[in-house]
Amino acid sequence: MKISNDAEEIIEKMWRFTEEKGMVSVPLDTLGVEKKSPEILELIEKKNITLQGNNIILSQKGIENGRNVVRRHRLAERLLADVLDTKDRYIHNAACEFEHVLHRGIDDKICTLLGHPKTCPHGRNIPEGECCRKAKDRIERVVAPLSALSNGQQGKVAYFDIKDEERLQKIMSMGVLPSMPIGLVQSYPSYVFDLEHTRYAVDREMADCIYVKIESGS
Repeated sequence: MKISNDAEEIIEKMWRFTEEKGMVSVPLDTLGVEKKSPEILELIEKKNITLQGNNIILSQKGIENGRNVVRRHRLAERLLADVLDTKDRYIHNAACEFEHVLHRGIDDKICTLLGHPKTCPHGRNIPEGECCRKAKDRIERVVAPLSALSNGQQGKVAYFDIKDEERLQKIMSMGVLPSMPIGLVQSYPSYVFDLEHTRYAVDREMADCIYVKIESGS
């Protein structure tokens, strides 16, 4: 049963607190809602949450719904940043609106289109979807890691999926920055790519970290 947009905002915040910050329950004050607010009453009626005093606890159904909302929000951010070139200061608010129209199934299509991204533009993990688990690649991808490009394919650097600060600095010291034109020259024995007028070579692990917005027809 679909829940309202306002109620989705509540369980999205709840999911982040419980699943990413390890909180068992979340005080109503932390969420800025009252015990008898319409959103809370709706979530109780639809068995997404239970109340324990002034604390909210997500049910298994609420965990699942919250996870889906977070996934849609972060995929929307990725789409807005990588495909629509939306500026950073507008991404979050636009994604808040967009997440509510990405119905089940559409989010998987967008995820596949983007090459199953692992993080949002702010570096937060995107919950894995069924499409990721099945690794479906039948739809041509718009954004893919450098390692997945074919020789001769070109595009622009979209983002980095990397947690290692030293490795990130190494990439950036080569001049590999978001929006820079990039083209793969060869993929064996190392990944050789052209960046503007300079040619570089990196290993597979490094090539996996550089995501490229592929030019159509390349």
